[in-house]
Amino acid sequence: MSVLNKDFLWGGAIAANQVEGAYKADGKGLSLVDLLPAGDERKEPLFNPANALNQQFDYYPSHESIDFYHRYKEDIKLFAEMGFKALRLSISWPRIFPNGDESEPNEDGLAFYDELFDTLEHYGIEPIVTINHFDTPYYLAEQYGGWYNRQTIDYFVNYATVLFKRYSKRVKYWITHNEINMILHIPYIGGGLIIKDTDHKEQIMYQAAHHQLVASSLATKIAKEIDPTNQIGCMLAAGDVYPNTCNPVDIMAALKKNREQYIFIDVQARGEYPSYSKRLFDELGININKAVGDDELLKQYTVDYISFSYYSSRLESGDDEVNKHKEAGNAFASLKNPYLEASNWGWQIDPVGLRVTMNQIYDRYQKPLFIVENGLGEIDEVSEDGKIHDSYRIKYLSEHLTQMKEAVKDGVPLLGYTSWGCIDIVSAGSGEMKKRYGYIYVDRDNRGNGSLNRIRKDSFYWYQNVINSNGEDLSY
Repeated sequence: MSVLNKDFLWGGAIAANQVEGAYKADGKGLSLVDLLPAGDERKEPLFNPANALNQQFDYYPSHESIDFYHRYKEDIKLFAEMGFKALRLSISWPRIFPNGDESEPNEDGLAFYDELFDTLEHYGIEPIVTINHFDTPYYLAEQYGGWYNRQTIDYFVNYATVLFKRYSKRVKYWITHNEINMILHIPYIGGGLIIKDTDHKEQIMYQAAHHQLVASSLATKIAKEIDPTNQIGCMLAAGDVYPNTCNPVDIMAALKKNREQYIFIDVQARGEYPSYSKRLFDELGININKAVGDDELLKQYTVDYISFSYYSSRLESGDDEVNKHKEAGNAFASLKNPYLEASNWGWQIDPVGLRVTMNQIYDRYQKPLFIVENGLGEIDEVSEDGKIHDSYRIKYLSEHLTQMKEAVKDGVPLLGYTSWGCIDIVSAGSGEMKKRYGYIYVDRDNRGNGSLNRIRKDSFYWYQNVINSNGEDLSY
């Protein structure tokens, strides 16, 4: 007997802004990432857009990306060959509403997703759709202040309503916002926030997040009214924070860091801000401006499931001097864990941490979980035989899936697993192509050179066997 249910949703995950390209095709407006360059040039616009978005760069990776917009049939056929039961994807908001504030959608944008869903249906692949995956229209950021402006709620709800009506009965699983807690770490792409050095940064970020929470509840309400069988999820950038030592000061510091990442999911899953938020907001000098009815709305329309990304755990000290030795990895900095190895990008590899995280999330919320991102970003080389032998990725995935199954044995209900970047895509953080996650290699380099040809890696065939065995054969 398999540990996993026979209807377990195996698959992969991508995001429109990292795969589609065609950045001006068929009436699409500018996305936040369409103004971001690649590599070291990306750092300032990503973290300090107010100082950098007026610059001109010679290469913008999102403009063509891997051209999924024109090659999706080819790519989905490859996903079907692997045996995908599900594909997590996002819809590009500016492809449907180019500026974001229009009253009527762009029909050409909707028609593209009509055909994409047709292709998925043909192969029996279930779409898991993220409504806003770091893809707020740039116009809303520039002209309105992004999610800091309460008007953005109305624009999002209009957009989401169009999707729910158009794709009713075609999409069952929805995610309102990708990694909602990342608005605290990368506020530009997380919330369309262009924050000046003189601004009260924390007030802006937490207020914008409140607007996203209200928008999520409104979208949940509308989705259920249109089709009560719709399943609406939230999404967390997860990874348990461990104390650096057994010193109680370190344990308290780790607790605070974990609460920081859970605060918004507490609202989406439980329906109210947690008790610890009052002290947090007081100490940060934050006052969340709420409209009449916000609290009631959040309480009534909570999510059906918790989706999350997991790449690594983190380590925290209560000693400021010790924390000065943190190293960057992903968007989170962490102390180095002496028991763990790290990837070439400094992400500490912790398969057991996935089991820990799953148990912590389920203990906290008692709702079904869905792993919608997990994977290893590494440099892949085409060998002399024309193949990509990515045994390191297979090892990483096998060890994580082993721990995933252990968490299921622990009693954690799990809907599915969609590994991140199932085909090589543009990195969200750096705009690079050399940081590859996929089972399918895309011939494209960091400067946009290459044929865009697709090549199956060794991991392609390994994952094909994993799905075929429903996770029972994880050998490598």
